[in-house]
Amino acid sequence: MSDFYINMFLDDEKLKKFEAAGLTDLVQEIDGKKAAQVGMTKKDQKKLIKGFEGLTFDANNACVLPEEGEKTLMNIILDMQSLDVMKFAITKLYNPLAGRGISGRGMSGR
Repeated sequence: MSDFYINMFLDDEKLKKFEAAGLTDLVQEIDGKKAAQVGMTKKDQKKLIKGFEGLTFDANNACVLPEEGEKTLMNIILDMQSLDVMKFAITKLYNPLAGRGISGRGMSGR
């Protein structure tokens, strides 16, 4: 069981993509809506908070990614046909150098 989660709420279009990929057994109902819930570790959660400014977690330790991040995660889930994707997905969702100036990248200008 995971410590934290990403809730991906599925509209009709996204639900059809899940069905086409054979992932309907991974869909659950959260707050009365169809959703996929992706588990992650505390370390992943910290990276996502750094990568997505303003990302908040609810009382169930779940968040909803901004549209760009959700689209990336959805594509990874559909390609891998699994919700156990965070080891790979975090490399696509988190850019540790985002927002840093060129001098902050360890090259010391030489």
